[in-house]
Amino acid sequence: MALLGAFAGTIVDRTSIKRLMIGADLFIAAVSLTLVFGSLRGDLSVTAVAAVLFVRALGSTLHTPAFNALTPLMAPPEALGKLAGMLQFMQSGSYIIGNAIAAVIYPAFGLTFMIALDVAGAVLASIAVAVSGIKTPVPERHALEENAEASRRAVRAFLSETADGYRELKRHRGLFAMLWIGFAFSVLFSPISALFPLMVFDHFGGTTTQSAIAEIAFSVGMIAASGWIGVTGGLRNHALSCALAIALFGAATLASGLVPPSALVVFLGLTFAMGLSSPLYSAPQMALMQERIDPECMGRVFGLYGAVCSWAMPVGLVASTLFADAIGVSACFVLIGAAMVILAGITWTIPSIRKIG
Repeated sequence: MALLGAFAGTIVDRTSIKRLMIGADLFIAAVSLTLVFGSLRGDLSVTAVAAVLFVRALGSTLHTPAFNALTPLMAPPEALGKLAGMLQFMQSGSYIIGNAIAAVIYPAFGLTFMIALDVAGAVLASIAVAVSGIKTPVPERHALEENAEASRRAVRAFLSETADGYRELKRHRGLFAMLWIGFAFSVLFSPISALFPLMVFDHFGGTTTQSAIAEIAFSVGMIAASGWIGVTGGLRNHALSCALAIALFGAATLASGLVPPSALVVFLGLTFAMGLSSPLYSAPQMALMQERIDPECMGRVFGLYGAVCSWAMPVGLVASTLFADAIGVSACFVLIGAAMVILAGITWTIPSIRKIG
């Protein structure tokens, strides 16, 4: 996703979004089907699973910006904030429900059946989009080039269109600043999920059940906040919402690192607060872009944003691994939380960000 995200947005803007979403889902289903066959033969290796996950990500790289670009084509600008909240609500709910279903299905039916369900879900999603009344504009067709020089021109045109997405985002100074704030937030945010189990086990001396409860508390917080946004639209000032969300997440993370080992219940409450802050950032941030970006460049902008944030994840994970080994997990939470609070302050001191709010 990090390597191809920016180029995927150009493909989205060149293609019928509806057809692209169907194609991406069917591609994901076909790739997952290879795991089913491998599992049935009994020769499913870790390398094969990693390779399939990598190839599946190609489908997601196309599907995600296509879906985000579709929403403003179907809904009025004043409803985009609520729709972003509803989407977050469904994603958070599906996470909890999916884990519960997996806990029942895996012991009873095994891995092969679970992967087959994933394939069936992708196929059903494709059918749902195909039979829906969604109408998307058909972009200008790009003719296939038959000689080397013409092919080079086509490649240059493709790269130029990709760069147009960057220029469109840079034209909106506040959104461009939010891109790099999002990168910094993703660098700090990405280690948290990896450090959660270590925090429960190492700092609190907890069990796997208590670690799962912490994950559920985070998801319940996400559901509560996204449900509120879906009903009310959230704060009218979307930029302020993003800054406050970063501050809330940072304060909860910092406090988590200071909680004594005997106060696991307090940590669970703080994970709920972290979950609350996540949709308060992501939903308004998405609505800001959907409200202001030219629909013809929407796919490229979302592809670029996704690519930048995807690069942030490995950076954050590598850095957190080094720090966790050197100073301990609880100290990592304190440092990450403090950095987030500082980032929130920086966010609100940028005039162009305050202006778009």
